[in-house]
Amino acid sequence: MTRILLAGLLASTATFATAEAVKFDARLAGHAVLPAETLIAAPADAPATLQTSGKFTGEGNRRSDVAPTDGAALPFNGQPLQGFSGIKTVGDGSFYVLTDNGFGSKVNSPDAMLFFSVVRPDFASGAVEVVKTTFLSDPEGIVPFPITMEGTKSRYLTGADFDIEGFQMVGDDIVIGDEFGPFVMVFDRETGVMKEFHETLVDGEIVMSPDNPFLRLGNPDAAKPGHTAKRSRGYEGFAASVDGTTLYPMLEGPLWTGAAYETVEDGRTALRILEMDAATRDWTGTSWFYPLEGETHAIGDFNMIDETRGLVIERDGGQGDAELACKDGATDECFSKPAMFKRVYMIDFAGVEAGQPVQKVAYIDLLDMQDPEGLARQGQREDGRFTFPFVTIEDVDRVDESHIIVGNDNNFPFSVGRALGARDDNELILLEVGEFLQARAGS
Repeated sequence: MTRILLAGLLASTATFATAEAVKFDARLAGHAVLPAETLIAAPADAPATLQTSGKFTGEGNRRSDVAPTDGAALPFNGQPLQGFSGIKTVGDGSFYVLTDNGFGSKVNSPDAMLFFSVVRPDFASGAVEVVKTTFLSDPEGIVPFPITMEGTKSRYLTGADFDIEGFQMVGDDIVIGDEFGPFVMVFDRETGVMKEFHETLVDGEIVMSPDNPFLRLGNPDAAKPGHTAKRSRGYEGFAASVDGTTLYPMLEGPLWTGAAYETVEDGRTALRILEMDAATRDWTGTSWFYPLEGETHAIGDFNMIDETRGLVIERDGGQGDAELACKDGATDECFSKPAMFKRVYMIDFAGVEAGQPVQKVAYIDLLDMQDPEGLARQGQREDGRFTFPFVTIEDVDRVDESHIIVGNDNNFPFSVGRALGARDDNELILLEVGEFLQARAGS
């Protein structure tokens, strides 16, 4: 499979690839917390195995014989309402949020149901109301391969089938990007029933990750299989044009060209931003590149805010406050790999032709925010600063002309980034970033 490397682009693209993004301040304007141990019941018609979850998270992903609990330990009675991996502003103070695949991989998540919810954070009280949850299913058998619940009538989808990471509302539908395939799927917004299934095309070729069910491996000494996306590096961002006519699915990791991973002219690792017709779900064949600031970085979410500009979370793989990093050989009561890079970038497509890197014009640092009013409900600091030191920060969208909302994927019950020894909650923060939201190319 051949792919185009940006090293051969015209010199005029270098300004987009190397322009220095400007840092803007962010002030905490609200903080709401959904407790980690928030469990919801599976639908009444779901098979008995889905009434509990986390049974396959033991050593070697073998089934656990431990009795389910109400959140104190695995496995659980019910389904955790955890791991928000995408967010979209409704406009009335509520937000659509997408729950991640389950417990981190295909093999340990066959009893983790897939769903999205409407939540309403109350920044005055700090509580998060769960207004509605919609479970995803495939009763018509549209998925072109066997699913975990294949022999059931309801055919609910699980984390062993897909890893849902980004979405957009299109008319009466919700269009969701999957990380395993990577695939694009369309569901009825009210019922959660699947309506369409699409593979990913880049440069006319189907993109596969190691978790793609159509990938067939041969002998151990055979040639390298034909996948070009890394494991867990399918779709993460999933933006839409403000007029709703175009979708912009964005991969979390670079594609393999056959000789190297894709880069831009200055050598930075680059991610594909693809283009899909929102009405027909046809791939247009057009794509752009998002250059990463670090080779091992990943993106967490992507939403457009006007015709040419969008918000992108870029992050490293660390968690925990750097001031509590392990030192002098210590391994207890400290973070061994603290968070060092967690940003929200403003990108701009203005003047950028297809095949070129988008311009990163500005950013806010989620590890260096201001909290002069002491609004933080967790992670308060005496110096008036506030940080968001989570390993996976996967939610960002504009709320109004001056504010954005940011949320974490807490990977319940595994991530520990806010406080040593404590499971991370689902946190939603409202940030006042009026000047940042005015930043654009050429300004």
